[in-house]
Amino acid sequence: MTEYYEYELGKAAKILINKLVKVKPGEVVAITADTGSDRRVVSATAAAAFAAGGLPLVMTIASPLGVGKESDAMTPVKALGAALREADVWIEYNQQWLQYSTTYEIATKGNKKLRYLCYVTMNADMMTRVIGRIDHATQKAFQIKLHDLTSASRHMRITTPAGTDVEFDNPSKVCMTNSYGYADVPGQHLLAGQIGWRPVVESINGMIVFDGSIVPPIGLVKTPVKLHVKHGKVVRFEGGDEALKYESWLKSFKDPLMLTLAHACYGVNPGANLTGNILEDERVWACTEWGLGYVGPFFAPPNGIPASTHTDGICLNSSVWLDGEQILDRGRFIHPELAKLAKKLGKK
Repeated sequence: MTEYYEYELGKAAKILINKLVKVKPGEVVAITADTGSDRRVVSATAAAAFAAGGLPLVMTIASPLGVGKESDAMTPVKALGAALREADVWIEYNQQWLQYSTTYEIATKGNKKLRYLCYVTMNADMMTRVIGRIDHATQKAFQIKLHDLTSASRHMRITTPAGTDVEFDNPSKVCMTNSYGYADVPGQHLLAGQIGWRPVVESINGMIVFDGSIVPPIGLVKTPVKLHVKHGKVVRFEGGDEALKYESWLKSFKDPLMLTLAHACYGVNPGANLTGNILEDERVWACTEWGLGYVGPFFAPPNGIPASTHTDGICLNSSVWLDGEQILDRGRFIHPELAKLAKKLGKK
């Protein structure tokens, strides 16, 4: 019998391996998963890597009870880290992600040739929509333009219909990730549709309202969770039961860094839907996303900021001003060049 999205998934895996990662013959392609991962995605990727002349190495672990460093206690850290230090490519499909864990640190710090793809929680439906059906050349052009406009700005304001109204400054030399899907050079690579950066943390003031999802520990948000932010730290929570749960979870670590903003991001993948899967949620078109807690070395060189773990929240239908010029209005890009490229991607 034909499996769900079997043909589409095969196409998406070939696009990933051949066009985006550009696997070369003889390269070791490590694929990690846990018992909660979608095996169809793992198998399709391994098959595509093998067809390209790569040497697939699939490693599956028991699903940990937490993510990041919370996963360490249930992960064969030394063994898995040692294998990843010898790989050319690491594609992470774990449901309970290893990113920011000790395994991740061993692999990324000890293997400078590694191309690491953080594709955690990927499933067949998502892979078809956010990889297999995307015009990757136009997506890249759109993200480069949005990246360049943002990196040149010194002051930003973001609002949303749910009540977000936050302002902050960017460093004079802002370090930004621009994840447009291509992963053919060493370093960390994220799924297409996200641009991230770390503002001047002490300059972040106002209200951030998560009305999409919060992962961990909530998932899809039923009642918006309001974060009152002063000088980059959350000083008060407001909302219903989910706000109470989120506040309690963050404070349970007894780590002040868990109440500190880690990064900001745009979401701009035209195929992404709000599902409760954070890999996809943080790429929903025209959302903005904020992380709290752990900060990787890229945003905070040389060693990052080792908070207890990391959490992300989604603000939908954002409006954005760069140095006073509005480029995004309630989920619709109004900057002329961005608007033209967005139309080519099937977005208004």
